[in-house]
Amino acid sequence: MKQVRQTPIAILGAGSWGTALALYLARLGQEVRLWSYKPEHVKTMQDEHANTRFLPGHVFPESLHPTISLADAIAGVTDILIASPSLGFRSTLNLLQPLLKKEMRILWVTKGMDLETGELLHDVTHGILGDDYPLAVLSGPSFAREVASGLPTAIVAASADEQFAQDIVQRFNSSVLRVYSSSDMTGVEIGGVVKNVLAIACGISDGMGFGANARSALITRGLAEMARLGAALGAKHETFIGLTGVGDLVLTCTDDQSRNRRFGLALGKGKNASDAEREIGQVVEGKRNAELVVQLARKHNVEMPITETVWAILQEKITVLDAMRLLLSREPKEEIR
Repeated sequence: MKQVRQTPIAILGAGSWGTALALYLARLGQEVRLWSYKPEHVKTMQDEHANTRFLPGHVFPESLHPTISLADAIAGVTDILIASPSLGFRSTLNLLQPLLKKEMRILWVTKGMDLETGELLHDVTHGILGDDYPLAVLSGPSFAREVASGLPTAIVAASADEQFAQDIVQRFNSSVLRVYSSSDMTGVEIGGVVKNVLAIACGISDGMGFGANARSALITRGLAEMARLGAALGAKHETFIGLTGVGDLVLTCTDDQSRNRRFGLALGKGKNASDAEREIGQVVEGKRNAELVVQLARKHNVEMPITETVWAILQEKITVLDAMRLLLSREPKEEIR
């Protein structure tokens, strides 16, 4: 990968995705401060020069610095990348807010919604930080292990600030990671939220042995649900036929690297939600966000039957077998609606 000169960047969140991006940027020659709020995790990373808990097998370059101090992580940086799960997104912003300088810019790779308010993350960020800082979201079909291994990947940088979007492209783009720009933050965030719920549905179907035809139908009709919700919120239709729409949806619904798909597989094989998530050992965003997506859809009178069914299963209001029968027994209608 070509070496580039950049100012340091702070990455807040040392899970698999935050660590993968830290490794990637450090290999490009950039100075990276990787922050975690867990002292024992930081100490282990410092001692082992690796994140053996979330992303084993990858030694940290010398320019990648784990730290427990948020103030040290963001000292002298312009760009701050949040890579926490959606559950911790608000609290991360609250910790960050009093430390920010006027020249700083905020981007995130978190895919989800705010558990307190049901808002999309750019609305949460505006609510906490106001309009004083450029904001962006980086998203697309990308598994952490593949990015950490240097495998070809394409993602999208979305921002209302065109210069910020272009600067993100310049920082992240390389011969193995293609970065496209967008101004549709709403559409990109919706794609990142809804695809996780739909991946649970596909996992359930596959876990029950329903086959490739059923999986394809769920992906296609799920994409229609995603696009309907996006249209109601003012997103661009083109976003949903791009990388952060159909691209991320296909990836998450078809590959077992997806925690959401594996969670659905376990449900389809008869396990309950608590046991399934515990076995995975990491946050399953679709489980946490299914209710919020349903509430948002109902608020805007958007029909999302697959998403509604996943939420009903998670509440144990319906069995997985009855849920699939219910979806298949829906009254036929014109496809493009």
